[in-house]
Amino acid sequence: MSELKVLTMGEAMAMFIADEPGSLEDCLSYKRSVAGAETNVAIGLSRLGIRTAWMSKVGNDSFGRMIMKTLTTEGVDVSNILVDELNPTGFQLKSKVEKGDPVVEYFRKNSSASKISLEDFPLEQLPLTQHLHLTGIPPAISGSFRDLSWQVLNYLKLKDVTISFDPNLRPTLWSNEREMINVVNQFAEKADWLLPGIQEGEILTGYSNKEDIASYYLERGVKLVVIKLGEEGAYLATENERKQVPGFTVTKVVDTVGAGDGFAVGVISALLEGLSYEEAVVRGNAIGAKAVMSSGDHEGFPNMVELEHFMKKGVLQS
Repeated sequence: MSELKVLTMGEAMAMFIADEPGSLEDCLSYKRSVAGAETNVAIGLSRLGIRTAWMSKVGNDSFGRMIMKTLTTEGVDVSNILVDELNPTGFQLKSKVEKGDPVVEYFRKNSSASKISLEDFPLEQLPLTQHLHLTGIPPAISGSFRDLSWQVLNYLKLKDVTISFDPNLRPTLWSNEREMINVVNQFAEKADWLLPGIQEGEILTGYSNKEDIASYYLERGVKLVVIKLGEEGAYLATENERKQVPGFTVTKVVDTVGAGDGFAVGVISALLEGLSYEEAVVRGNAIGAKAVMSSGDHEGFPNMVELEHFMKKGVLQS
């Protein structure tokens, strides 16, 4: 078996995407898929040939089995997934929209993933990996998942594993905004590569422009800050380099969910291959652009041949 390159962890849910635009209560049919920021990243990296493992819990139910089957089919390592006999796999409903962001309703309270604790995954038994990707979602799901995420982060950081972190703010999962900001920033400041959206950066730092947001984290030890700017591309900042990298032209926006995860796939994969920071951000912009042109959270993520074709044919924003 090839060496594990990336480990990620989080909650996966069954997702039901409405077949037609309109309110969720009026929709009569849905397409089933898998949702979860970290599973999106795992699938995207696997499609690019990077061996990735996802660590979590699913329920002993049809949703949990569907998630396991999907990840296995995508080539993601599922050997670190536990099956919970007592608590169910969460699910969500997502509307279909012709413009703007879809409405998403979550059914995840007391889910199997929310019950994850350090007792489930002893640190000394973690798989060997080169890189750890985390988001701000597990720390919001439950106190026990927050503790596990924090312990895993610090344990692997001591072993010189590189860390990427996407804030992925979910305010409804937190008791208040101040707690969200404090906890997410604790994780963010431990990262080597930090990938916030511009609005997330404003919330987390109190600064309104990308330069100050980047400086806030660079001063706290982050090596690379990449701020996602939507159709304008992304802004990268290191101790020695600052540059705005243009995005790719999107012919039609179908579904915006998953674009940030696709961006993370591009940046992480490129940096693990030894490409430059700018090349990594260009790849992130490319996968993010492809993602929004497809329905579903990860369905538009490319394999390497598709990615190279898109980057050659794609048009950069001026």
